[in-house]
Amino acid sequence: MSEPLLSVRDLKTQFFTEDGTVRAVDGISFDVNEGEIVGLVGESGAGKSVATSSILRLVDSPGEIVGGEIEFKGKTIFGLEEGDDGELRPRDEMLTEEEMRKRIRGREIAIIFQDPMESLNPVFTVGGQLREFIEINRDLGAKEAKEEAIDMLREVGIPAPESRYDEYPHQFSGGMRQRVLIAMALACQPDLIIADEPTTALDVTVEGEILEMVTDLQDKYDTSFIWVTHDMSVVAEICDRVNVMYLGEIIEQAEVDDLFYDTKHPYTSALLDSMPRPDETVGELNPIKGVMPEAIDPPAGCRFHSRCPEAREVCREVHPEPRDLSEDGEAPHTAACVKHDAFDVGYDGSPPIETEATGGFSAGFTETGGEAE
Repeated sequence: MSEPLLSVRDLKTQFFTEDGTVRAVDGISFDVNEGEIVGLVGESGAGKSVATSSILRLVDSPGEIVGGEIEFKGKTIFGLEEGDDGELRPRDEMLTEEEMRKRIRGREIAIIFQDPMESLNPVFTVGGQLREFIEINRDLGAKEAKEEAIDMLREVGIPAPESRYDEYPHQFSGGMRQRVLIAMALACQPDLIIADEPTTALDVTVEGEILEMVTDLQDKYDTSFIWVTHDMSVVAEICDRVNVMYLGEIIEQAEVDDLFYDTKHPYTSALLDSMPRPDETVGELNPIKGVMPEAIDPPAGCRFHSRCPEAREVCREVHPEPRDLSEDGEAPHTAACVKHDAFDVGYDGSPPIETEATGGFSAGFTETGGEAE
């Protein structure tokens, strides 16, 4: 099997605040292969956006990538090694900030943000911004870049691109602005595009149109995607493989069909149960009970145990690392849950505990006694 396009290993990103250290991304590992769409799914606060910002080394102060390795097409985006003084330092082969800016960001790895109005400058025309981006990243002249910009607007389904080229962001609908950002991301024909919840602010009809368009363009350009979302229906629609994040960790990884039909982790099950289904009629939705604890003081043991309907005493004591639970000959399917026999920690003999999911009152507090927010 060929090497993955992107390889992330034990990535850790922390924010150093007056209140303490926020472990926003805490040891995640995943791969992205050529031509596939990989989902990164979880509730707000799970660490999804920080993880993708880390891949591009765009973590703002007081945040810092403190550990792990990121490899892209054989190049080291991030990696540490121990120096002669015993302190960790960047590896010699790690790309410099200038190399990241000139070679990687925009050219080889592009990003589509959630809110196009924050990504597009309101005082410049849409076409001018797209043309400038192409000029800088593809070393084209102004005339050639303008022609390419108009072609890209046409490619993403914007009608009359020649005339709309000279219009401003406020003259476009939300869905059309998002199409402009997709055109900008595709303009340099990158190998990887990070889509950070790009359809969250759109209505369902427009979202469906955008997803269909992205699928068609992905087939045409064979571009890989990391698709960040909290919406499992989007995952089902567009992704090949899925990583489920909770409180800075990836707690389940699988191909999309396996994840939906052979779910291994209670948190993933809760996400699926909270999603309305087109083939079922329900009186009310089934939200995940409780709130995610603070990443500044994650609970001991399994980080989901305070909200888990299947939690037992051992879940408070053992912090599970993801393990492959697939059968021989099946695609890998990893999960971090001690209820599976592969962990062999005595789950079946451990007494159940009261949690927010079972109606207990103590589960709303962290291990240190502070109320979870």
